[in-house]
Amino acid sequence: MMKKFLVYSLGAFYIIAGANHFFSPEFYLEMMPDYLPFHELLNVTSGLAEITLGSLVLYERMRKMASYGIILLLLAIYPANINMLLTALDGKDFGVPIWALYARLPFQFLFIYWAWLVRNFKWSDETT
Repeated sequence: MMKKFLVYSLGAFYIIAGANHFFSPEFYLEMMPDYLPFHELLNVTSGLAEITLGSLVLYERMRKMASYGIILLLLAIYPANINMLLTALDGKDFGVPIWALYARLPFQFLFIYWAWLVRNFKWSDETT
């Protein structure tokens, strides 16, 4: 039962997070480092990637690939999280407390662990 909860909640988390890129693009566009080009394209791409990976992790045959994809995505967006904190420390108001921006950085590694944890989950291994 716990395996299903971890997998389904992971999938839902990334599907919802990905959809949010389309509902609140300004939030994501503001956090992107200036040195990255094509902010709008990157926002759409990362949103679609989150929706796709969140959906694929729900399928046992695709779970390992999707989990690795989530891990790579989290590593790829980590600089944007750092940039958001540094920009907030310089005075930009993101509507998020500074302490939460600090706390977000280590949470990324918990999200990586979550994806790593479920990568090999198979329903046949679970006792109900």
